[in-house]
Amino acid sequence: MVCLGNICRSPIAEGVLRKLAHDAGKDWQIDSAGTNGLHVGEAPHRSSQKICKQHGIDICKQKAKRFTIKDFEQYDIIYALASDVYEDIAAIAKNDAQMTKVKLFLNELEEGSNASVPDPWYGGEEGYLPVYLLIEQTCKKIVAKHRA
Repeated sequence: MVCLGNICRSPIAEGVLRKLAHDAGKDWQIDSAGTNGLHVGEAPHRSSQKICKQHGIDICKQKAKRFTIKDFEQYDIIYALASDVYEDIAAIAKNDAQMTKVKLFLNELEEGSNASVPDPWYGGEEGYLPVYLLIEQTCKKIVAKHRA
């Protein structure tokens, strides 16, 4: 799960997918990162932590990290939570083969939509619930897709 700073959207997505995958008996390695590195080492935004906690998910121990070239080797699927993040990842990739692993997250919810998860950073705390619900809905679809 990759967003810009790894403190709002991607930590929520990591926490939600980790819980849903665990509940479905999946032993997936799930992580998150940011493309800009401005918040490396920081915990998720307090509103991200709060909205997850309200839904029974604790993300307070996550620490922001930067997406690197090594992530292409470590993960089978890399979800970009926004189109600008997808472009940032493409700039890091060394070849087309690496980019075959990268998907726009919301395309799992609505194929071909090429939509971005809104960044709640730019609004108040009330913006985190709709983002959480959108991420949760998409994560449920991802788990259901891989259930078979």
